[in-house]
Amino acid sequence: MKPGAYRAATLDGFAIRLISTFPQRAGHDPRIVTAARPNYEAIRDTATRLVAAGHLHDVLAASFAQLFVDEYQDCSIRQHALVTWLAQSLPTAIVGDPFQAIFGFNAADPLADWQTDVLSFFPKAGELNIPWRWNNAGAHDLGRWLLSIRPDLAAGKPIDLRNAPSSVQWIQLDGRQDEALRLGAAAVDAPGDTKVLIIGDSTDPRGQRRLARQVEGAVTVEAVDLRDLTDFGSALDLARSEALSVVAGFAENLMSAFSANDLVRSVAATRAGKLGRALTAIEQAAVRFETSRSLADVADLLTAINRAGGVRCYRPAVLAAAQRALQLAASLDGPSFREATVTIREYSRLIGRPLAKRSVGSTLLLKGLEADISVVLNAGALDARNLYVAMTRGSRQVLVCSPSPILNPPW
Repeated sequence: MKPGAYRAATLDGFAIRLISTFPQRAGHDPRIVTAARPNYEAIRDTATRLVAAGHLHDVLAASFAQLFVDEYQDCSIRQHALVTWLAQSLPTAIVGDPFQAIFGFNAADPLADWQTDVLSFFPKAGELNIPWRWNNAGAHDLGRWLLSIRPDLAAGKPIDLRNAPSSVQWIQLDGRQDEALRLGAAAVDAPGDTKVLIIGDSTDPRGQRRLARQVEGAVTVEAVDLRDLTDFGSALDLARSEALSVVAGFAENLMSAFSANDLVRSVAATRAGKLGRALTAIEQAAVRFETSRSLADVADLLTAINRAGGVRCYRPAVLAAAQRALQLAASLDGPSFREATVTIREYSRLIGRPLAKRSVGSTLLLKGLEADISVVLNAGALDARNLYVAMTRGSRQVLVCSPSPILNPPW
């Protein structure tokens, strides 16, 4: 890669590429990368040792013009160590907002402290105080208000939504119809190309998926580890009798209006000659799979389910990744399906995530993304940082669901 060219990657993805490109010098156990759940602490430590040893100084300098790291407030202490060593080879600039540091939940690899770790190595070069995103969207009042509440949130002072501009809409949760009220907020009118981010509970991914299933056109934003994909790769054994149940269960977890149990029962009845009616397209694909037990027919079955009338895939990123993994594993001399799911997961980490018209996730998944409208489903349960992240995802409008218009989040 010529200096000056642009390449985007996650920091962990870059670390994986470094140690995978120079495995002998890195000296790592490859299983820290290839496991269904990679050991990211070990990956970061290995990459840091490799760069710190000086072996890659010339390679890095010849390959890249500079290093730019965004969202630096989310760097762990291990990631920060890697960046500081990379900075010995490359001109380095970082951008971050400690007010949005919401990833500090890993006791084994805590966030780098902004004052003692980050600013001691990267002195502050400037601070932005103009809300460009909102100004560019014509929502000047919203941008100024969001900027104005930062000091109050930092000081532990309450935020009164009744004092917010008209672009901030409070949805009062009454304790009786909360689910219906949240569903109504999530279905906010979004004409044309308007995009909506719907922000749910970080601790309840099933709740996020349930809401995406219920709101027309909504899809989930997936975590970069794509755990359901790699779990599917580990669970699917074409030689075992329950293989169809595994595939159908995976599909049921991605698509609405489909029952895995119903499909398994129908196929069993068909094979016993007791179904008594014509097969649907899904059932035909399932019978072909039971006959062949091939990865190609797994892919065909997932496609048939997705195309069936009334079925809607609300987790398209996982389905697309599964189809790519199946294609890779079915190719000549391809890896096992489990290995293919890991490969596709790492590839997905590098290419980023397209934003759907109406996306459902949490602050942890949606931070760094922006849309025209953000919908905060449970504002009263968020701490100050997560609340600020949630409300700043919308450039034109913010809908806030809470029992009271006065929010007093802990820091």
